[in-house]
Amino acid sequence: MLQDLLDLFRKVYDVQGLVQWGGLIGLVLIVFAETGLLIGFFLPGDSLLVTAGIFCTDKNPTGQPLLDFFWVNVCVTAAAIVGDTVGYYIGAKTGPKIFTRENSLFFNRKHILKTKAFYERHGGKTIIIARFMPIVRTFAPVVAGVGQMEYKQFIRYNVFGGIFWVFSMTGLGYVLASNFPAITKHIDKLIILIIFLSLLPGIIGWLRSRGKTVDPATGELKNDGQSAS
Repeated sequence: MLQDLLDLFRKVYDVQGLVQWGGLIGLVLIVFAETGLLIGFFLPGDSLLVTAGIFCTDKNPTGQPLLDFFWVNVCVTAAAIVGDTVGYYIGAKTGPKIFTRENSLFFNRKHILKTKAFYERHGGKTIIIARFMPIVRTFAPVVAGVGQMEYKQFIRYNVFGGIFWVFSMTGLGYVLASNFPAITKHIDKLIILIIFLSLLPGIIGWLRSRGKTVDPATGELKNDGQSAS
């Protein structure tokens, strides 16, 4: 069982292989799953998009780009927006009981409780900010649905955040590969760097919250040994 999980982890984080094997359809499905399905929180969205941008500069034997930059951005942006919309409706239909859902292989209650606390600090802007934060971007639209954010407000944040996230990530890869062609030979190192940078806010948050726990009733951080206000 453990070996099967390790093999799955290696395949999921073989970002270069995923882009080569799945192409545009694979990109769309992965981004939709990461943003719209609770089980997709572990998928490598940021590094996947940067790698896709790099592949848009690479040519196949016929001289055509491996991926078309325009269609990658249009299709993947649509997947990101639809994914967040699905997450919002999951939250709206499930309601507050999702905060007490039992843990399972693909669901950890602390993720959604921490996202709830993040949402309460940043409000509707969470939908945009969360696009650049692994795990949080999966659960942010769900929390917005539970909190009954007005849909007109949600869709504005959703559309802007989806466009900004996708174009900034693919654009970064495209610009890097266009100006430094040798980077295509070191995609693996770039992916490691991107994964680290995308996880850095979470690492900083964890360091700041050491000695605190998440109140399961409110989702708020509290010091150990103290009751939440």
